[in-house]
Amino acid sequence: MGKVSALRDANPQTLSAGLTASIWFLAGSLPLLIAVAERLEASNAHTASWIFVSYLACGLSGIGLSLYYRQPIAIGYTIPGMIYIGTIAGQFSLAEIVGANIVAGVVIVAFGAFGLGSFVLRILPLPIVLGMFAGSILSYVTRLVTATIEDGAIGGATIFGYLLGRFLAYQRLPPLLVALTFGGIASGMFSNEQIPTVNWVAPSITIPNVTFSLAAVLTIALPMVILSAGLGTVQGLGFLKSQGYKVAANAITLTVGIGSTVSAIFGAVPTIVARSAGAILASTEAGPKQHRYIGSVVASFSLVIIAIFAMPLASLLGLLPKAYVVVLAGLAIFSALQEATEKAITSDMKSGALVAFCVAATPFSLFGITSSVWAIVAGISMSAVVEREAFKSTKDKK
Repeated sequence: MGKVSALRDANPQTLSAGLTASIWFLAGSLPLLIAVAERLEASNAHTASWIFVSYLACGLSGIGLSLYYRQPIAIGYTIPGMIYIGTIAGQFSLAEIVGANIVAGVVIVAFGAFGLGSFVLRILPLPIVLGMFAGSILSYVTRLVTATIEDGAIGGATIFGYLLGRFLAYQRLPPLLVALTFGGIASGMFSNEQIPTVNWVAPSITIPNVTFSLAAVLTIALPMVILSAGLGTVQGLGFLKSQGYKVAANAITLTVGIGSTVSAIFGAVPTIVARSAGAILASTEAGPKQHRYIGSVVASFSLVIIAIFAMPLASLLGLLPKAYVVVLAGLAIFSALQEATEKAITSDMKSGALVAFCVAATPFSLFGITSSVWAIVAGISMSAVVEREAFKSTKDKK
């Protein structure tokens, strides 16, 4: 009966939205994962395992939640969190990163079980968190500039494709997909890499070692919870509410937290209710409100397909020119950087946010704690002193 109902609810609008979101998942998030894996010096086997676990967990969760609630609940991994992991490459071992992500997953489970999200967001004002996040990811965009200078043909073509996509402003044609296409053509023309014959290999899972360290938990788990639960799931659920859906926030957050914990055991970052894909799948252009969940099922199924082909994808993407990967990552991050910066410096705590940005953008470690944590401390201190009214109002909000 459920299958028949789902097939009956499918229509060109929901299917089109689902395919568009699938393109976003492939063109918008996968290059970032590859770029971060390269920055962490992960092997092809570990990268393939990372792709498999991340996309499979998100796909199965999205299918289950969308069918159960009959709502377009798309699940993805936290892109801001993924970006943040890349910024601390070399500061912690992979085992410490895995341990911190497991802690983050457990905390997100607690959020869903006890409704603690608003409490944490009151303690850590969002503008200061956004300032820290923007400062942490700035290096991705500066690396884009450097890569383009070093390889103008590939970097320039990729940027041209992105600008063309932005100029056309066609909702069903993401600028990153245009950039991916133009950069890919340029890579084929100007790169010396020979594309080998790649056969499909069954996905394999690499279980990394786990180490729990206080420094890693403070530096990784705390920001990861805010970036995933605060900037990801909360905003994703908020958009669903704005579209008139009655959202089971705690139950969905609990499910996402369990998925995050399981994914973290295999080295992946936390999962979230996807914002960008969710905006595509839950918008009015995605068809009648009661049928939009079909688009989410289609997009989530595409994640399972990506997971199945993790090994050949990792092998092929590992051969891409470095300039292509770096520029694509920078372009994908640019909108997140712009959004975070705008919200931070236009808030009532702009001074604290700016201090957090500057500290986070300066890579250092003091007493074994990295600049990202000190950015939060410095930003809160600044706002508490010079923006007392705004800071006090955030503490008084429920």
